[in-house]
Amino acid sequence: MSAKHLKEAFVSNLNGTSITEISSGLGVTTLCVLLRGLFLISLYCKFGVISKSWKGNFIIDYTLLVLPLIVSCTVLSDVLYIVLLCISALCLVLFYTITRRRNKSIKGSLLNICQSFLNAQVGNGTIPAVTKLRVFLNLLTSVAILGVDFPVFPRRYAKTETYGTGVMDIGVGCFIFGNALVSPEARTQEKVKYTHFLSVKKQIFSIWPLIVLGLARFISVKAVDYQEHVTEYGVHWNFFFTLAVVRVLSSLLLTLVPPQKIWLVASTIIIGYQLFLEVTDLKTFILYGSDGRGTRNGFLNANREGVFSVIGYVGIYLVGVQVGLYVLKKRVLVKEWIRPFCSLVVLSFVLLISTILFQVYVEPVSRRMANLPFCIWIVAQCVAWLCSFLICDLILALAVFMTPGSYLSVCFTLYLSLYISTIDAFGHYGPDLLKFSKAGENTLSSVKLNNPANLEWIS
Repeated sequence: MSAKHLKEAFVSNLNGTSITEISSGLGVTTLCVLLRGLFLISLYCKFGVISKSWKGNFIIDYTLLVLPLIVSCTVLSDVLYIVLLCISALCLVLFYTITRRRNKSIKGSLLNICQSFLNAQVGNGTIPAVTKLRVFLNLLTSVAILGVDFPVFPRRYAKTETYGTGVMDIGVGCFIFGNALVSPEARTQEKVKYTHFLSVKKQIFSIWPLIVLGLARFISVKAVDYQEHVTEYGVHWNFFFTLAVVRVLSSLLLTLVPPQKIWLVASTIIIGYQLFLEVTDLKTFILYGSDGRGTRNGFLNANREGVFSVIGYVGIYLVGVQVGLYVLKKRVLVKEWIRPFCSLVVLSFVLLISTILFQVYVEPVSRRMANLPFCIWIVAQCVAWLCSFLICDLILALAVFMTPGSYLSVCFTLYLSLYISTIDAFGHYGPDLLKFSKAGENTLSSVKLNNPANLEWIS
């Protein structure tokens, strides 16, 4: 057997791992972000202003964000839960240290401080949790693609052959969901007209980089005779073509459907596709080809996995737009994020339970077909991952709130409603001026927070 065929066999005929292990692996990313943030705040508490040298920041970020991900899916994959416990313990110790030192800057009980924190205003900018999800999706994809060809990368994490849940099976689905979260349709919060096709035209012109990348990959792979796992997408199809087609088809549907009905259209597409798989010969065609022997003569037959899986991915994209419309809504106060967080937690829990039930009573998850259980699993996994980043952001924002002067990039920016003590023309002293101040700034000598606990802020 040639080296090419040996490498193809190394990543073929795999059955994946459990959903629990995949969720735990994604949880490492959230805990790493939390650990890094609490570590930087603890450094500020102890040493004051931290140097902004890019070399120092690079070392810290690589050590706390990248390295744990690499070892958790390679040499420490068999003790993944111990890794989670260790990182969690470090986070608890650091957060406890920060709360113990809060009295140097803020006087009051932790409960009163939390009440003030919930009434703080949130800056109007990007949602940090969405940014983190997209960044770590790219990071995990890079680690998996580079590691899958080496024995140190567990075979159960690689893509499954026909049925099953592997770590690399969530890649394309999560990319599509992440793109939908920040799509133009999700970022349009006001009512728009859906009778024109201007957005479709823009999407067609904007996908040319994906088409170029897809063609470049196809040509380069064929030119160097690189090993291919054709059951992933087919002979000519690849990841970039899937992204391009899904983007155009979804934009076309979104011009015809109002935002309130997106979830209904997505459900109809995904369920209808699954029914079509069950009552027709489509499933047999995707798995075994037109002749039942796996031959790949003709374009559709050669690329059947890539072409028909687009249907499921379109459904995932539409659900992502619906979630994006909900998450990206303008929220003024920190406490206004509690309700969407709880709603997303319930949604992810319901979807995960549904995935388990559909695997038992319908069929197992299949990335190759992008069937109903696969689509539900991808959405559930992405929503749960988004929830974990959201609670991480709230914890880090609370830590910054308790440590005036500290700062974290890609975190909620808080603004506090403050009464500034002044002396008027008659010599009367009292809180008579209402202003807004950015949380963490050390610009006022004596400020009282405008809340029932009447906490004192000493800079």
